[in-house]
Amino acid sequence: MTKELCYVIDQISREKGIARGILLDALESALLSAARKRYGGRTNVNLKIDPKTCDITVYETKKIVEKVIDKNEEISLEDAGRLFPEKGIGEDVDMPLDLHDFGRIAAQTAKQVIFQRVREAERDVIYNEFKNKVGQIVSGVIMRKEKGLYYLNIGKTEAVLPQKETLIGENLKRGDTVRAYIEDVKVTTKGPVILLSRTNPQFVAGLFKMEVPEIGEGLVVIKNIVREPGERTKIAVYSTNTSIDPVGACVGMKGTRVQSIVRELHGERIDIIPWTEDPRMLIARALSPANVDRIGINEEERTAMVVVNDQQLSLAIGKKGQNVRLAMKLTGWDIDIISDTEYAKIKIEETDKVLEETLRKETRKRNKPSVDG
Repeated sequence: MTKELCYVIDQISREKGIARGILLDALESALLSAARKRYGGRTNVNLKIDPKTCDITVYETKKIVEKVIDKNEEISLEDAGRLFPEKGIGEDVDMPLDLHDFGRIAAQTAKQVIFQRVREAERDVIYNEFKNKVGQIVSGVIMRKEKGLYYLNIGKTEAVLPQKETLIGENLKRGDTVRAYIEDVKVTTKGPVILLSRTNPQFVAGLFKMEVPEIGEGLVVIKNIVREPGERTKIAVYSTNTSIDPVGACVGMKGTRVQSIVRELHGERIDIIPWTEDPRMLIARALSPANVDRIGINEEERTAMVVVNDQQLSLAIGKKGQNVRLAMKLTGWDIDIISDTEYAKIKIEETDKVLEETLRKETRKRNKPSVDG
């Protein structure tokens, strides 16, 4: 039996990825529970499994006394002397017990405890593996959908992708292979839950890391990324090597790298801009694809006034203000956009005010009564 037991333990260890020692401890605990139940719940019944041979030893620990009052807990000096001549009164001795007949209830108890410990060990293995993968992208197969949640098979376990974390209009079906961002790993009463997202801006950042070797090597750095899922992403990058064009590296030859990401995102538009410490230039780039004529900034309040050609105004602002909204998030500046016509009108009004004020001053000066010496 011990050979078969060792084989089963080794097999479960390999299949479940659980350490052999954990399984032996679980089995030992289960059999001890069954053994104590078999012997009326006595706590002085103990059990050991040899970690190498898987030999099982069951024994009861008794105290040597002159006169036995409780035969389950005590043994006379005379009886103990036959097996343990070196032991004396007050000392404990371990007496072997017969392991063969545990009974149906005891066997069922052992089975339940083993399953429970194995499940707990599996949960620990899954949690320890995936808690270090938060922030990474995984690929999984859609297994089912329940109550607005997609369940994905990602190897050793399932992960959860809420429908609200999918792209606009995305209808995933059973059997579809999907990539998603590991947003969190939570511990629940039913075990660890791995939460996925396809709307998190870092999902796009992760896709760029996978597609652009220069990012993985640290030659190109993603400074910031903002996103309105399914519609538009803006990403600012810079190069730690002056010989590498960060935008070109992200776009790839003939746009192959960025187009691969756009396909994954079902056509989501992506603006890639080079990062700069110059706020005027950064703001102008962040408003891409619009062209900017002039920019005025207030560094203390981190506000900017941007002037664009009349034909560029709607492009700069974007549909429902999306382009300027993302630009503000990307740069950290509050941006106000006006057209050339509005700007010219403001300048004319300012000029008129200056002229009016100058005229008033001149008029007051002429009308001021003179004072004779």
